[in-house]
Amino acid sequence: MGAILTGLAGAMKGALGVVFPPQCLCCGAGVASQGALCPACWREAEFVGASACARCGVPVPGEPPQSEDEAAALICDDCLIRDRPWRRGRAALVYRGTGRALVLALKHGDRPDLAPPLGRWLAGAAAPLVRPGMLVVPVPLHPRRMLKRKYNQAALLARQVARAHDLPHCPGLLVRTRHTGMQDHRGVADRFANVASALAVPPRQRGAVQGRAVLLVDDVMASGATAAAAAEALRTAGSGPVCVAVLARAVREAPPRAAGDAE
Repeated sequence: MGAILTGLAGAMKGALGVVFPPQCLCCGAGVASQGALCPACWREAEFVGASACARCGVPVPGEPPQSEDEAAALICDDCLIRDRPWRRGRAALVYRGTGRALVLALKHGDRPDLAPPLGRWLAGAAAPLVRPGMLVVPVPLHPRRMLKRKYNQAALLARQVARAHDLPHCPGLLVRTRHTGMQDHRGVADRFANVASALAVPPRQRGAVQGRAVLLVDDVMASGATAAAAAEALRTAGSGPVCVAVLARAVREAPPRAAGDAE
């Protein structure tokens, strides 16, 4: 019976592939397989490699590290001057080009169907952070924003990460204690002030987090203000070490080169 059901499932999948041929995750162009990018979108996708800041996941220049110790020693300038209340961080993509388009489609474009393939990419990027029994916790939305958006994109990604690594997914472990304005177009100081004390672990959940390592998941990191507020809330509630995994990491754009500048 199992073989028959497997055969039927394969046949149905093949039929659906004829009616609905695979499309690029980003632009909708035809591709060879489900969950893939077309050549044009692939060229615009910047996956974060091994040469990345061990704290926040931003790409750093230089040769890829050759050992765990070298990887742990890669720290970007921002993380050298700003305390991060989490231990390590990783990102799957740079937040520009295809990476930015995919994040915005998932977040604002009513595309929850993107969560499984993007979550698998994030699970791969987060692999060096994973330890047995770790809790996977998404950054929460305020109920007002949840009502408008209908789903929490961080929770959809976190579910995929937890499933890939066989870890417990805990979407209710963090909550928003107050509604905050969007972080876009704010300066760094304003971003931190905007989310200060805006997240907490509910009293009924504090026993679940006591001493447990946590993998905090979000869709994108810019200044790190939201991740910092979330990590501080977890640590205040008595969690073990917190690591952060984001789908995309914003990077500073290089200033435009003035006419006559040397190559």
